[in-house]
Amino acid sequence: MATHALDNLIWNALTTSQAHFAEGDGLARRFQAEIGPLAGFAESTRDAYFALGKLVRVRTGAGLFLEAPANAADVESAGFRIVEQDSLLQMIYSDCELPACSLDFVKLTVADVPEMVALATMMKPGPFNARTHELGNFIGVRREGQLAAMAGERMRMPGYTEISAVCTHPSHAGNGYATALMVELIGQIRRRNETPILHVRSSNTHAIGLYRRIGFADRRHFHFTVIAKTAA
Repeated sequence: MATHALDNLIWNALTTSQAHFAEGDGLARRFQAEIGPLAGFAESTRDAYFALGKLVRVRTGAGLFLEAPANAADVESAGFRIVEQDSLLQMIYSDCELPACSLDFVKLTVADVPEMVALATMMKPGPFNARTHELGNFIGVRREGQLAAMAGERMRMPGYTEISAVCTHPSHAGNGYATALMVELIGQIRRRNETPILHVRSSNTHAIGLYRRIGFADRRHFHFTVIAKTAA
């Protein structure tokens, strides 16, 4: 059972700082579809899956951060099927000195959305839809007119902001852009007296190593579960 606010981050974001992006009720909530597919439960029960089923259209789905593997019977009874389950590591920034990074970054706006979606679709850092950028501050690096790298803020709740969508175009890899963008975001978040957090697939050891080097520590693992609606 969740004992810390970060143990049920999606639900807590959708009921506090980002409630204005939420659809749902006291059992299940999800981000508006154009924001992204993430959804959360007050508690992971059969009734909660039924409540989520009222929010998700057939042939679309939702992404969940669960403490235990999804109960297939509960999922299927609500008209869903399990598409994917994977281990997800939650990391939290420790209060340490940031590495020195110098980078001419740009603030990304709605005008940059087509390139942001294209880069995220190519590099797959996590779900990124047409309005994901509205969740927080997104910054990037441009080289020769191309969006070479980006990173931004996704889920927020009192005291915590998640860094997400960290990705670099393959033709610009190896230049330290991702690290520099993250350092900038970490600094901005800490100046707001908030703590940066992030989520990464447990199998992505390369990214985990990078995050540890710039000050993130492992906090806990979740079961990242993607479900698709198959019936009304």
